[in-house]
Amino acid sequence: MSDLITHWQNVYATKGEAEVSWFQDNPAISLVMIRAANPDHGAAIIDIGGGASRLVDALLQSGYRDLAVLDLSANALDAAKQRLGSAASRIDWIVADATTWQPAKTYHVWHDRAAFHFLTEPRDRAAYVERLRSALLPGGNVIIATFAPDGPEKCSGLPVQRHDSASLAAELGTDFDLVETRSETHHTPWSSTQAFQFSRFRKRG
Repeated sequence: MSDLITHWQNVYATKGEAEVSWFQDNPAISLVMIRAANPDHGAAIIDIGGGASRLVDALLQSGYRDLAVLDLSANALDAAKQRLGSAASRIDWIVADATTWQPAKTYHVWHDRAAFHFLTEPRDRAAYVERLRSALLPGGNVIIATFAPDGPEKCSGLPVQRHDSASLAAELGTDFDLVETRSETHHTPWSSTQAFQFSRFRKRG
């Protein structure tokens, strides 16, 4: 794990926000799917692997008040804090590995764009799902976006595990019901394209 932390720390220490392939100025699909989950403005929402993503900015602007961002890289979170300025104090910033993290609270919405697909080992995916299961409230929603089956096989020089909604459903297990899935052709800052899929599940209970 120390190698992964070093990798992501280096990425965010050496590249600007818009110099990484996953950069989005407007996380439109994530916002649509979070709003479709219908959380009230006091609902707890966590962005897993959020790094320097602008999703948290958009959620703040939409009036959500209980927000958390988790990432392996302190450098990534620092970049987001600097961008947000004084508003950063309203966010719970968590430097942790989603496969070993011990959640201190429960959430209404769990969002993950492009973190889960880095989990290429079954044991790591199982550990992630264990944390998800404990951290998400009954009736809560999980949104996971990964490279689609026809998407890239690597990201940031690392291998990924591509998914569709069926493979994600198999990973999450019977505690979660698929609600919707969407496709996205993501345009990188250097104008190449990447096939993503977004799937939203609701936890039973």
